[in-house]
Amino acid sequence: MIATASASLPPALATRLGPEQTQAVLEAPREKRLAALAAALGLTEPEALAATAAAAGLDVASNLEPDPGARGLLPARLVHDYQIIPIRFGPAPAPDTPPGPADPLHLATAWLPDDVMTDWLRTFTPRPPVWHLAVPERVHQLIIENHGVGSGSLDDSDEGYVAPEAIAAAEEIVDEEAAVVRFVTDVITQAVEDQATDIHWEPQEGELRIRYRVDGLLVPVPVPENLLRFQDAIISRLKIMAKLNISEKRLPQDGRINFKANGTTLDIRVSTIPTIYAESISLRLLNQKKEAYTMDRLGMNADEQAQITQFLDYPHGIILVTGPTGSGKSTTLNAFLRKINATDLRIITIEDPIEYEVPGVNQMQVRPEIGLTFADALRHVLRQDPDVIMVGEIRDKDTAEIAIRASLTGHLVFSTVHTNDAPGAITRLVDMGVEPFLVASAIELVIAQRLVRRLCPQCARSAPVSKVKLVESLAILGCDTAEADSVTELKVPVGCDRCRGTGYRGRIGIFEMFRLNDEMHELVLKRESTRTLADAARRHGMRTLGQSGWDKVRSGYTTLDEVLRVITAAEK
Repeated sequence: MIATASASLPPALATRLGPEQTQAVLEAPREKRLAALAAALGLTEPEALAATAAAAGLDVASNLEPDPGARGLLPARLVHDYQIIPIRFGPAPAPDTPPGPADPLHLATAWLPDDVMTDWLRTFTPRPPVWHLAVPERVHQLIIENHGVGSGSLDDSDEGYVAPEAIAAAEEIVDEEAAVVRFVTDVITQAVEDQATDIHWEPQEGELRIRYRVDGLLVPVPVPENLLRFQDAIISRLKIMAKLNISEKRLPQDGRINFKANGTTLDIRVSTIPTIYAESISLRLLNQKKEAYTMDRLGMNADEQAQITQFLDYPHGIILVTGPTGSGKSTTLNAFLRKINATDLRIITIEDPIEYEVPGVNQMQVRPEIGLTFADALRHVLRQDPDVIMVGEIRDKDTAEIAIRASLTGHLVFSTVHTNDAPGAITRLVDMGVEPFLVASAIELVIAQRLVRRLCPQCARSAPVSKVKLVESLAILGCDTAEADSVTELKVPVGCDRCRGTGYRGRIGIFEMFRLNDEMHELVLKRESTRTLADAARRHGMRTLGQSGWDKVRSGYTTLDEVLRVITAAEK
């Protein structure tokens, strides 16, 4: 959004900034101005919010609730453009008493109101506005919850309202095609802001459902009431963006979208399937420039990092990371690569897809459609004089045997397999047809991992625990139930404006590390079961996923319910 002429900073704030800083703040999108001001003043966003409110003589509204009496009062596009939302303030009115024209309209805003905003409000309601500053993320979330994501693009009830961009540019072409283009962009942009990994567009009877996968869970996305009218145009738009055949609606199709918005570059994998109502489309979002993780940020404690670092220094052997889809395996391997990356090592990766760019590393994308599979790529990589090879996934006997041969001829190999626990990776390779003596000779370390939601640091609080439930939970996790005796309280989720009421923000890893000793070598050669290997590993001190999760719970990072949800779901 382009700042309007009437936009300004209160003198108390303006005097603390230079002209260039002031201009940078006011030219930022309205929902980003508080963050820009905080950066300019060297404050946290909560401090900047309090300072701005004090300088403008406004209060800070927290724990926002929308005002049901004002629903539909303002057009969605105006609400989106100015990032404002009518809120309930004070005691709720009687349900049969609608607000009158003299009753104040309390509005939460992500940034200071200006004359243009006030003029537009008078156009749609005679109620006098009472302004409250609020956390921009929460205001934005309430707008989406009440109007739907992208509703500002598809709004057809604005009664002559013209967006600020159109005033500044003196032109705006409003038609269905342009509205759909904006809407699709809004949905993808919002998914990036919500840190979603996938977007699912699912035609149902009488509706087009949109869901994001956030922190591993599918979250329904509020959508505009008139969305169904645009369903066919939206599906066609997505297929055009992915360079798919828009006339083919009977067969599944796969494609890719290169999406750029707000400084973010996404490589989006697109998959379509025909359903009884229309084509269902899934988007996998891969941020090519997203911030890489270190082992510490992954959630590994000092002991786990020390164990892994020991093996990263080996000149040869295989290190496997295992877990279900979406458990963070590629992110962990990337952290390992960054840990060992040096000018005296030649590192080559074979990935599908390339999720992180690693400076100085030679990264290859597999292309099965033209015959470049993991196994074929690995054969060629071995002729490239590598020191370290990362294979995105071992899916078959051919890839497994080549990877093992590479490790036995002096290369350090990283890869992933899909199993529920670490010992299971050994039996999975044997089940693929790899000789047990090769598996036992090549595998140095297997790491099983899961991702659990991290408690919001802003609102999590301690609460007394039920001893009975705690003992039951520890037994399910395979932990010593006697540990319950020393625990009287644990942290629980609450929900606040910062975490959008969920009580969680982001995810953290839990890990199980399996290394082969002489006893387990013999068990592998005898083709013993996963359970036998796991029992032997625990006798030799292996911490299980359940024990790692319990450590995270005791440290206040997550909750027992969350650990149980993730671990028991994988075992079903």
